[in-house]
Amino acid sequence: METITIKDIARMCGVGVSTVSRAMNNHPDINEETKQKVMEIIREYNYIPNNSARNLKLTESNAIAILVKGISNPFFMKMIKVMEKEIQNKKYALVLHHVEMNEDEVDVALELIKEKRLQGIIFLGGYFSHTKEKLEQLQVPFVLSTIAMSQKKPSESYSSVSVDDTKESYKIVDYLCKLGHKKIATIVASSSDESVGNLRREGYRLALHDNAIKVDESMIYEMNYELDPYTMENGYAVMQEILKRKDLPTAVYAISDTLAIGACKAILESGRRIPEDISVAGYDGIDMAYFYSPSITTIRQPIEEMARETVEVLFDVIQNEEEHQHKTFEGKLIIGESTREI
Repeated sequence: METITIKDIARMCGVGVSTVSRAMNNHPDINEETKQKVMEIIREYNYIPNNSARNLKLTESNAIAILVKGISNPFFMKMIKVMEKEIQNKKYALVLHHVEMNEDEVDVALELIKEKRLQGIIFLGGYFSHTKEKLEQLQVPFVLSTIAMSQKKPSESYSSVSVDDTKESYKIVDYLCKLGHKKIATIVASSSDESVGNLRREGYRLALHDNAIKVDESMIYEMNYELDPYTMENGYAVMQEILKRKDLPTAVYAISDTLAIGACKAILESGRRIPEDISVAGYDGIDMAYFYSPSITTIRQPIEEMARETVEVLFDVIQNEEEHQHKTFEGKLIIGESTREI
């Protein structure tokens, strides 16, 4: 029988890797039905944990973990590259772990702490709404980087590095309004998404309001839930729906550059021109937005600076025992060839 991994078991059971690990370790914090399902798969496939690899992990003492939601996002990939270099410069090992959208990142972190004796954690992407009691279970310093948080007041128990997504989203939509656009569609995350997608949607609404433009709910298009979020494929699919409208928008604001690039392809395939027929704006400032033709008007987040600051803030706590810090960076409006005045 073909050898399977713990990730294979998680996929077959429809749960996260951390849940499989808790089932194998007879952890009390797991649903009995789920535990039995996991154990049945383990017995059926005669799965044996790789103890040699596990023992190797236990010997690591200078390791920093990056737990990332949305690892395929080009924005995160560049941040990870910078973080990896900074962490290695400090003579620490990097543990990179992908967290599924439906997984609890704190549960995943707790498992990694036990397995790899982590000295610190960077949470990258997603939404953070955990209780103070749960966060206190994390006995190592951690930083939230580019994460939307439920608390309005910064916590003293961890650090954070981010931009003000509502403010920056407002900035680019306000720019479109000042160009004379009044029919501005947007491609956003679902209304249940409490991450940065929700903050960027809020910035869109505020900018229209402040420019005396009534928000047309029919102009707000959510990403296709059947496709991977924040991808060019998703932007392409949603833009095809927008193009079916009788009253086409004069501008489209997508809450990520990848969505915007996908939208551009759909517009061009329909025989329309950018920006002559429809202007397009994105968000993030990834390299692809600059090299795409036409280049995308976007909000550039200071990726490298934020990545370096994330690592510095974490090591200030680890090595210098400094207080936790909360850093907010400014985004920059980059005017490309994809937008025009009307």
